[in-house]
Amino acid sequence: MDLPGYGYARAAKTARRGFQQLLRDYLSGREELAGVVWLLDVRREPTADDRAMAQLLAARDTPMLVAITKADKLARARRTERARTILQTIGIPGDQVVVTSARTRDGIGELRDAVERLVDRLR
Repeated sequence: MDLPGYGYARAAKTARRGFQQLLRDYLSGREELAGVVWLLDVRREPTADDRAMAQLLAARDTPMLVAITKADKLARARRTERARTILQTIGIPGDQVVVTSARTRDGIGELRDAVERLVDRLR
């Protein structure tokens, strides 16, 4: 499932609540869900929706890999600081994150390897 911009969609509160319920229903109906690769923009603060998603996935014991994207938009020291802040905010351990940039290809090999490890655990 791809949810581009779900945390930043401009919608009325009732529409956002409906969207959140759709996500909960989708995830609860997927017992065979192998895991989640969650893309978060390094430049954005995690939202209340992001924190709720992290809690939902943790409660389901869903394996999770966080790909922090757009790393090329920040200096190396700043991106490391931002990645740490994002993980602390949503309560995700550091071993479940890969900082990436599609433009420079930084972290893409690591992300691929991490996804393969996630899939291999299920075999």
